[in-house]
Amino acid sequence: MLKKVTLEKVLIYIVLIITAVFILTPFIWILLTALKSPEEVFANPPVIVPSKLQWQNFIEVFKLKNFSRYFLNSVVITIAITAGELITTILAAFAFSNLDFKGKDIIFTLLIGTMMVPGEVLLIPNFVTLSKIKWINTYKALIIPWCTSVTSIFFLRQYFLNIPKQLYYAAKVDNCSDFKYLIKIVIPIARPAIFTIAILKIINSWNSFMWPLIMTNSEKMRTLPIILAKFSSEVGMDYHMLMAASTIIITPMIIIFIFLSKYIINGVSKGGIKG
Repeated sequence: MLKKVTLEKVLIYIVLIITAVFILTPFIWILLTALKSPEEVFANPPVIVPSKLQWQNFIEVFKLKNFSRYFLNSVVITIAITAGELITTILAAFAFSNLDFKGKDIIFTLLIGTMMVPGEVLLIPNFVTLSKIKWINTYKALIIPWCTSVTSIFFLRQYFLNIPKQLYYAAKVDNCSDFKYLIKIVIPIARPAIFTIAILKIINSWNSFMWPLIMTNSEKMRTLPIILAKFSSEVGMDYHMLMAASTIIITPMIIIFIFLSKYIINGVSKGGIKG
């Protein structure tokens, strides 16, 4: 029996190690390419590890015109979108899980139905709408349309449904308002789920490329991912610089995920589907 259990653990660890290698390989390749010279990038046979680490590739990226502005825009937009989504998600999830109002089930069903519509289908209608109200090339266009998420509302609603109703009834007996109950009791209990939504939104907003590219036409309004287009031209692509810029862009998100991944695991594991 002991040998069987040991063998099972060994097999599990082998599968996990192989999976980790497959997942990490693209990131390792990006970093190694970012540290190569142009000659080593196109060498045949391929050069895996650069003979001399080209740290100046990263310095050249930082020296790009408007890099600091791109970085500031990414930070501001990411923080604003995350804060906006948390507010709308918490309020909507609480309403759908704890409050009774006419048409609640119908409205929630319609919201869930919008999850079946691919985001790419909405790009043109959204662009036309925002252009008519003159929001093109503004922070409002980059922030407000993404301050809510049906997926996040659904996820947090399921978490709220797992909170015992006795707490709500006890709060009502103590003459506690719905808003106070939400702030004092529900949010502290649902902190892991809220952290999960926040982390995933930060990563998604930080890496957003298509929407900022479409909605901006000024260098002063663009975000970090758009910087990647600067290394592509009619004569080819500067892969070593492209990989250096990609490394700079994804590094903050990797750090955030490493330090806060426990909240994602905790939030997902406790937010079981109910009702």
